[in-house]
Order: sequence, then C-alpha cells, then structure tokens
Amino acid sequence: MSGQQNMISAFLVAARQAVACAVPSGLLSAALAAVLCAPALAEVESGGAVLGAVEVPEVELAGAAALPVAQPAALEVGKVPSRTAENVSLAGEMTPELDAAVTRGLSVLAGMQNPDGSFGTGRFARNVAVTSVACLAFMADGHVPGRGRYGENVARGLEFVLASSTETGLLASDATNGPMYGHGFAALFLGEVYGMTAGGADTRTSDRVHEALVKSVRLIERTQNAEGGWRYNPVPFDADVSVTICQIMALRSARNAGLEVSKDVIDKAVQYVRDCQNVDGGFMYMRGGGASAWPRSAAGVASLFYAGVYDDPAVQQGMRYLEATATPGTPRQEAHYWYGMYYTAQTMYLAGSEPWAKWWPAARAELLTRQRMETGEWPDQGVGTAYGTAMALIVLQMPKRYLPIFQK
Repeated sequence: MSGQQNMISAFLVAARQAVACAVPSGLLSAALAAVLCAPALAEVESGGAVLGAVEVPEVELAGAAALPVAQPAALEVGKVPSRTAENVSLAGEMTPELDAAVTRGLSVLAGMQNPDGSFGTGRFARNVAVTSVACLAFMADGHVPGRGRYGENVARGLEFVLASSTETGLLASDATNGPMYGHGFAALFLGEVYGMTAGGADTRTSDRVHEALVKSVRLIERTQNAEGGWRYNPVPFDADVSVTICQIMALRSARNAGLEVSKDVIDKAVQYVRDCQNVDGGFMYMRGGGASAWPRSAAGVASLFYAGVYDDPAVQQGMRYLEATATPGTPRQEAHYWYGMYYTAQTMYLAGSEPWAKWWPAARAELLTRQRMETGEWPDQGVGTAYGTAMALIVLQMPKRYLPIFQK
C-alpha cells in the first residue's frame, strides 16, 4: 500500500475523534472519508499529542476536483511510548501484498459459509464461535449488515447467532462444545454489530441484537465463579484464564456499545487474570500453578489493557515475556497458533510505539507466507480452515482500525 493510503488510514483513526466530522466508521471509502474530514483533521489531539501536518498531498475522487489533505507526521519508533498504534499508524503498515491476500481471503471465506449462515465444518460445524470470528473478519474490512460487498454474509451469520440465543441468554448452537467459549466470542460479535450499526435502518434487527446482547451479558455476570473467572459451562464452579478472557472481551465490547456492565464483575475478572500470572511474566492456565504459554499470555495482557490497566508491573512483565516468546522468528509452540496471533496482535497494537513497530512487519510477513497460494485460505488443523482464515484476516486487517473493540 502507498504512503498516501497509510496517511488515509491515520485520518480514519483521527476522524472518529473529531466532533466536527461525523463519518460513520466503516461506511465510507477511505479516500472519501479523508476528503470529507480534511478540515477537521488538520490538527487533532491524539493520545495527548498533536498530529502535525507535514505535507499536503492531493486525493482525487472520480468526477470531483482534487482536494488537499493534511498528512500526519510518521511515527518515530520509541520516541513516543504513550501513543498506541490505534492513534498513530506506522509508515508502510499495509502493503500491496497484504491487500491482495486479504481481498482473496475474504472472497474465499465468504464461500465457506453454510446455507444456514453459520461457518465451520466437522466437529466445529454450525459453531457460534467460528461463525462470529468469520463475521468479525468481514467487519474488519468495514462490511456490516446491509452495507458492503460482504454485508449479506455478516447479516446471515448474525441471524444464525441470534437464532442460537436461548432463554437463559446463552449463545450456543446444538453442536456447541465448551459453550462458554462460543458464548464469549458470539457476545463479542453482537457487541461489535450493535456498536457499529445501532440506530440503523433495520430497527427490528437492532432491537433483536440489543435484546440478545443484554441477555448474554447478564448470563456472563451471573455465572462468574468465586475466584472471578469462568470455564466451559455456564455455572459458577471452576475457572480458567482462557475462557475468562473471552468473557472480558465480550463485556468490554458490550460496554463500548453503551450497555451497562457490572464494574464489580470486571474488577473480579481482572484480579483472576492477575492471579494467573507467573513470575516469568507469562500466564498459567488455571490459578494455582502451571507453566506459561505464549497464546494465553497474549490474551492475559490484552485483557488487562481492555480493562484499563496500562502502566502496571503485570503488563510490563507480560510484554517482556511476549517479546521473547511471541515474536515471529523465536521458537514458538504451534498449538493454539491462531488464538495466540489474534491476542498478540491486539496486545502489540495497544502497546503501540516500539512493540508494534517491531512485531507487526514480522507478523505480517509470516501470515502472508502461511496463506495457501492455490486456495487463498489459511489452514488450521484443530478447529478448521474457516477459523484459521478468519483469524488471519482479523489480524491482517487490524491497521484498518474499523472494529471498536480494538481501541483503548
């Protein structure tokens, strides 16, 4: 991707913070958003610093005169640690190779959708978690129900998830294994849909999403165990850090969308995650002992970020552990690879500055090499190709900055 396109990506971030420019996230093309927002983006506060205009290139729309657009200064790695990647994009963050891989991957993923709107095959057929991450992959490119090339795919996936909402609030299909895993990802999906489309034309669908989301959040709140966590089933007995983090993400998305979420539940969940941290900075599977592993450790640090814990010894120790174990090129376990990349991307992105600048180019290159050239998909031996492809697409599209959950 050109320097001009990277500049536009930075503008889209700032546009969401500029009161003078009300452009719906994900609904306009990047070029059009940049033109419409140019007056408001000449100088926008971002993370306590001002993005200064460096040069004024031209953005030309078909049938319209070229208009000047201010370009923010490039990030100086390591100089401004308070800036996260959500606020300041790296030079060369997206490339033509990435764009081509994502375009092909989205098309392939759309072809994997089942007739009932679900995604997944084999043991994970008609799975709400796989369906939800697949739909999030489309939403990461700005497609939402009723809008965008893949808006219909998201709408069909949404109908499947809504049909899986039970009276108790549990989001689970008949074939669900470990229902609270699926529930966490499905509730996250509903929160992102509601946050990006609330007040849209289809009020009835919006109402249904709101109802299912509220019920799913209340289920999470009432099934938290005494330690502060959750496990596979919606009962407040035992807990593990992986399932717990799924629920934290869902609660954060719901809160972002305007729902009331119990602060006490969040505080107890964060304490549970803290209690699962080992002395090496990584995270054990369950409180009480166990080795660290990079996938769940990335999830642990990300959950602390999303809970508002930033400048904290637990985060600093966790980041050091991840820099040593989760960076492409370092020895890493393959088990739960996509889960690990999904959360490591979020952690490095929210950490910003030097961690993101170091991790992202290496991760991008690794993911591009893992795409099957003959099919355009990303395989996963455990959960399936739809899951692997969706996770890869979510990670590769993080620099587009469309999904609300990936913001501090």
